[in-house]
Amino acid sequence: MNRLFHFPLSPFSRKVRLTLAEKRIEVELVEERYWEPNQDFLRRNPAGKVPVLRLNNRVLSESQAICEYLEETVPNPPLFPRSPDERFEVRRLCAWFDDKFHHEVTSKLLYERVNKKIMGLGYPDSKNVKSGAQKIKYHLDYMGWLLDQRRWLAGDLMTLADFAAAAHLSCLDYISDVDWNRAANVRDWYAKIKSRPSFRSLLADQVPGFPPPRHYADLDF
Repeated sequence: MNRLFHFPLSPFSRKVRLTLAEKRIEVELVEERYWEPNQDFLRRNPAGKVPVLRLNNRVLSESQAICEYLEETVPNPPLFPRSPDERFEVRRLCAWFDDKFHHEVTSKLLYERVNKKIMGLGYPDSKNVKSGAQKIKYHLDYMGWLLDQRRWLAGDLMTLADFAAAAHLSCLDYISDVDWNRAANVRDWYAKIKSRPSFRSLLADQVPGFPPPRHYADLDF
C-alpha cells in the first residue's frame, strides 16, 4: 500500500496531497505527529519533517522534490508547462510560497495559533501574529497583481504553483486568517481551486480542538 505520512494542517503535506489526487495516485493517509520522538519516522526522513511518501517501495521526502518526482513519473495531467521559461516561473512561485510566504505568514499565524498548542509549546506570540496578519496583505496583493496578468498564478495553465499557494492559504482559511474580500480575483482563483475534486479531502480535514469555520468547506464561500 502506498502511504503518505502527513499532518492535516501542514501546507507542504497538502501540496503533495493535491498533486497525488490530481494525478489520481491512490495513497493511504497516515497522520504523523512529527514533533514527537518516533524512530520509525526518523528512519523514513532523518530531517523529521512531513510529508514523507512511500510509493512503490520508494521513500520520498521534501514536498517540492516529491511533486517534481511525481510530475516526471506520472506526467499526465501535467502540472508544469513545457517551456523552460514557464517551468522556471512555476518553480519560482513554489519557492515564493514555501519559503517567503511560509516564513512571513504561515509560521506567524498557523504555527502560533495552532501548532504551539498542539505541540504543548505555550501561547501564541502576539507580535508574530500581528506581523503575519500584516504581511499576508502584501502577499494577497501580489497574487492579485499576478492574476490581473494571467489566468492562473504562473501563466495560462493551472500548475504546481497554484497548488503551493492554495496549500498555504487553505491552512490559513481553516483558522479564518484570510481576508477573501481584499482581492476579488484571488477569491475567484481560490474558488476554482477549491472546487476541484482533488481538493475534497482537504476540505474534510478536522483537527481536534480547532473546528474549521462554516465557510471553509463551502464551495461558494
